[in-house]
Amino acid sequence: MDMQIIYLGGALFVAGCVAGVSAGLFGIGGGAIMVPVLYYTFTALGYDQSVTMHLALATSASVIAVTSIRSASGHNKKGAVDWELVWPKNLMQSWGLWIGFGALIAAWFIAKWLTGQQLTLFFGAMMSLLALQFIFGRPDWRIAGDIPKGAAPPVFGAVLGGFCGLMGIGFGSIGVTLMLLCGRKIHQAIGTAAAIGFFIGLPAAIGYMISGWGVPERAPYSIGYVNLIGFATMAVATILCVPLGVRLAHKLSQEKLRMIFGVFLLLIALNMVRRSLF
Repeated sequence: MDMQIIYLGGALFVAGCVAGVSAGLFGIGGGAIMVPVLYYTFTALGYDQSVTMHLALATSASVIAVTSIRSASGHNKKGAVDWELVWPKNLMQSWGLWIGFGALIAAWFIAKWLTGQQLTLFFGAMMSLLALQFIFGRPDWRIAGDIPKGAAPPVFGAVLGGFCGLMGIGFGSIGVTLMLLCGRKIHQAIGTAAAIGFFIGLPAAIGYMISGWGVPERAPYSIGYVNLIGFATMAVATILCVPLGVRLAHKLSQEKLRMIFGVFLLLIALNMVRRSLF
């Protein structure tokens, strides 16, 4: 068991560094990297397949709660966070509030009724679609002149938060794309998505702690489905590496980065679909 913990900590620290850079670079919270790595690591160490995906999603969400604060702080210093979307005076119009509500409900009530295989297939399928958007999406595509208000935050916010909660990801993978389609500039979209990531990570982590309480066959040192070794290791690594990603985001060509990252995500996602079906 001691060697397993060492292997687990070492693998997750490296993955956390990669996730931290990606969180700052793309505003994605690192979940797109962390979930597959956590899943493969828990699987390789021999933990029961019925809980490995739940552990991966929950632990990723807990790290995102920390990563998003660090990433949003860096982007906020560059004036790239629209706080009127995240937490306006009229809380009924807060995308952060409603997205967090959806993430909590998904992690607390929905995830526990899904098998590990179903969650893996859902993650792989949704991530494949997001990866294709990274690869083929054009920066000049628009569906609206600005982010919708009115009934949109409560309805669509809760739905999007639920999707993110079930995927263990921050808001960047979905949110950056939507904000670009609504006319926002790339750097503001990334910074705002990073801030909203906190409202996904914390509620989802709490939900997974509750829904996984007392479930057998979990990895050691877990509260519910949140593995504390994975959280501590990856949180430290991401905090250290997020600033590098933030600096790169404001210097490098986003078009080339989107293409490279999209191909990388697609390969990972398709492999997870394959594992869930065969």
